[in-house]
Amino acid sequence: MAHVLVVEDDADVASLLRQVLAAVGHDVDVAPDGGAGLEAAYAHHPDMVILDWMMPIKTGIEVCTALRSDPEFASTRIMMVTARSSPQDVSRAKAAGVDDYFVKPFTPRELRARVATLLERN
Repeated sequence: MAHVLVVEDDADVASLLRQVLAAVGHDVDVAPDGGAGLEAAYAHHPDMVILDWMMPIKTGIEVCTALRSDPEFASTRIMMVTARSSPQDVSRAKAAGVDDYFVKPFTPRELRARVATLLERN
């Protein structure tokens, strides 16, 4: 299974993401804001990073842009999980380098399927 880093400032959403992914065997770390998420990514080099968009310290877009600017993270899969759903938001996230854009609320089944599909691309 994969090592997944969840970067989410809402503790309840972070806990749900961790539980859903750990239940299928993924090793999941959680960071509470964009700054801590970027530090955790550099420290642990996860296979996948799941980012919220709106967070303190650094936004999900800023974290994604930083990771994509570093060749060490070229194969790291990045998924944005956010409440922002406008076509402009999706375009901006894709331009920053996200591999998948997933709008809250979501079902655990849908999340597991999207994560599995994204990880299979490696």
